[in-house]
Amino acid sequence: MTAGGDILFLVHRIPFPPDRGDKIRSYHMLKAFAEMAPVHVGCFADDDRDMGFATDLARVAASQCVVRRDRSKAMAGLAGLFSHRSILVSIYENPELHRWVSEILATRPIRAIVAYSVQMATYVPLDLPPGCRFMMDFVDFDSAKYAAYGSEQDGFMGWVNRREGRVLLDFEREVARRATISTFVSAAEAQLFAQTADVQDRDVQALDNGVNLNYFNIEEDISPIENEENPLLVFTGQMDYRPNIEAVESFAREALPIVRAKYPTATFVIVGRNPTPQVQALALQPGVIVTGGVPDIRGWLMAADVVVAPLRIARGIQNKVLEAMAMGRPVVASPQAAEGIDAVNGEHFVVAADPQAEAEAVRALLADPQQAALLGKAARARMEQRYDWAATLAPLREMVLG
Repeated sequence: MTAGGDILFLVHRIPFPPDRGDKIRSYHMLKAFAEMAPVHVGCFADDDRDMGFATDLARVAASQCVVRRDRSKAMAGLAGLFSHRSILVSIYENPELHRWVSEILATRPIRAIVAYSVQMATYVPLDLPPGCRFMMDFVDFDSAKYAAYGSEQDGFMGWVNRREGRVLLDFEREVARRATISTFVSAAEAQLFAQTADVQDRDVQALDNGVNLNYFNIEEDISPIENEENPLLVFTGQMDYRPNIEAVESFAREALPIVRAKYPTATFVIVGRNPTPQVQALALQPGVIVTGGVPDIRGWLMAADVVVAPLRIARGIQNKVLEAMAMGRPVVASPQAAEGIDAVNGEHFVVAADPQAEAEAVRALLADPQQAALLGKAARARMEQRYDWAATLAPLREMVLG
């Protein structure tokens, strides 16, 4: 414990359990904060399931405020448009959380405020307590994602996403200018933001994601999925998230038929919670299985001959790739999914630029199981060398406490 003050941690989604990308990072950051000082957590819950984890949070936090997010995207969108604000920020507006933050700042000796994801910066007052540091963990360069959506769309939604990209970038720039330090999940993401937002004069750094090497370990007692000797290709992710939806659609419709032309029994399994009707419809295609949520994704990863990550729009570091590599699986990733990961194409994973290249890479790995095994072994070794959470979060104490 470090004397001299508490930490206020503001998170857009309750950091329990660590079972999706944003929760994984915030969970491990919370654990690190709790070892530094008393930590007070203000966060949102998406649903009843999330609200049920408030008890887990209470075991770590000195105090907490968990608010159910009940503002619809439509209402938030209208509010954002009329107030000339970002829609993303408007979605997370909540007077109860504002009141709680004010109370904590008035009653506790807060030494540092950490906002996790840009929308939580709206809860950080402009006038900070004397000596209080403000760390803005942007995680990803979110406005760039909306700008990319808008560049590919026509009509009203294209206009909405282009507007969101512009307005959110303005907000990100303003936040970075008042933060003591701003962090992103990779050096590439941090550099892109600093240049785009014109904040090279501010402290913008990378704070890499990690992977739980004890949990994602093929030597653990895990029950693999039986695949009856059929070549098994696996994708994991939250399946109501647009980049994941577009990724599996692309692979199922464009890459998988090429793979199955040589390996007719090859099966593409989409593993993840909340598959949308768009994703569920893919199960009507030959060789596609949609599992929905599963108790333990490690069984599917362990059974996979190849793990694929064919994202077309991606920001930061993809946990799904780190987890598969930690499990010693051969991974075929798009350049977008591989960006920011400190690994070598052809040595630790295979980077393929389009569906045709993805299919060819998968076919090559299926044709050479020995080479696939060597790739997976090298992937695991790279994760051990570079992405243990203790190592990636080592700079956090200095960033937060100065």
